[in-house]
Amino acid sequence: MPQINIIRQVRIKKLKSLKDPYPAKTSMPYFGRLRSIRGHGGSVFAHIDNQQIYLKSDILKNKFDKFKDLVDIGDFIEVDGEIFTTKTGEKTVLVKNWRMLAKALRPLPEKWHGLKDKEARFRKRYLDLLMNSEVRDKFIIRSKLISSMRRFLEARGYIEVETPVLQPIYGGTLARPFKTHHNALGIPLYLRISTELYLKRLIVGGLPKVFEIAKVFRNEGIDKNHNPEFTILETMEAYSDYKNNMELVEQMTSKAVKEAIGTTKVKFQGNTIDFKTPWKRITMVDSVKKVTGVDFSKINDLKKARETAKKIDVKLEKFHNSVGMIIAAVFEGKVEDTLIQPTIIYDFPVETSPLAKKCKDNPNFVERWEHYVAGMECSNNYSELNDPLELAERFKDERKKERLGDQEAHQTDNDFIEAMEYGMPPTSGIGPGIDRLAMIVTNSSTIREVILFPTMREKK
Repeated sequence: MPQINIIRQVRIKKLKSLKDPYPAKTSMPYFGRLRSIRGHGGSVFAHIDNQQIYLKSDILKNKFDKFKDLVDIGDFIEVDGEIFTTKTGEKTVLVKNWRMLAKALRPLPEKWHGLKDKEARFRKRYLDLLMNSEVRDKFIIRSKLISSMRRFLEARGYIEVETPVLQPIYGGTLARPFKTHHNALGIPLYLRISTELYLKRLIVGGLPKVFEIAKVFRNEGIDKNHNPEFTILETMEAYSDYKNNMELVEQMTSKAVKEAIGTTKVKFQGNTIDFKTPWKRITMVDSVKKVTGVDFSKINDLKKARETAKKIDVKLEKFHNSVGMIIAAVFEGKVEDTLIQPTIIYDFPVETSPLAKKCKDNPNFVERWEHYVAGMECSNNYSELNDPLELAERFKDERKKERLGDQEAHQTDNDFIEAMEYGMPPTSGIGPGIDRLAMIVTNSSTIREVILFPTMREKK
């Protein structure tokens, strides 16, 4: 029989000797999980979480023996007694009474040699949190980041809203969805890949500033930067454009980082990153020119663009069938990894952004920007296209991309277009990811380190 099963059987036997081992409430002033026990003769020192307690046989009588015989590390107990200071200066409770609150039937991992395997840590996050204080600290920082962002937006007049997780048509970005089926209605549904199209409907409905901190789902690969279920903050603001929102994201992120950890500077995977504003800003075309030496503003021919990409070792797919799509591929393959400090990349090719408004001075590009930190995309933001007729044409172009094998092509949402036909004022939205920011601020090497319960392959 495995050792764990032997220990479990012994503890179950102890459990049967206890009267009411799982009471409904506490009645004594000191309580928590038992972390250590050091016994010698008629006395025992122990710790309930960070509080030291001291038990003596001449005070507790038969309850002292029951403690020694029936209590294990990991159990939840409560005690009553008087505080005194030991010779080493530690505040300690001299126990006058104790009671079991919850008997642990399995032993905790050893403090120094226990829960180190990453797979085990992610699968059993409760033990990871229990045994590793630095893991608890990461999720406290994550929570502080979210709270700060929420306060930042509310102070600027935004209201928090909730939009559907199950959607009849997925949209708002370019990604593959998870598909499900509603039995009673007899219709296919999709887990949302974005909240964007519903937030825009609310702008049409007269709510000028809205935001949602949302779980979204994308049926894509898993790596150190991607989890199929993740958290983003999305906003929509009427009468705003993409440059207004550059300042919004800069200020919000810088403030959130400082409130969470006390400084705008963080150490991440060997780099010191400073979120202090203002951040560097550069167009996508200029960033490609800076890194590769290729000036795509002077390349209008598709054949030449393909040949240029091949010369600099950028792999192209069938749906990279325009100069704009090739520019995006070159940026992704050659530039992204070089963007370590917070950097705003703006003015994207129109083919990559079906929901963004075209640049006035160059209709081949749109008023879209993303910010990058440590080589990772950390947000997607733009001036929203509010011309319903142009939107309908853009959706047709997405259908062509889908036929060429682009599994992330945007779906046509006729109900959304109908909403736009009622009129939406000039609007801009942002979509920063929470998880990647938390990764960077907590110096975590993978996104799974900052998601409490990451998606895992089934254990054999």
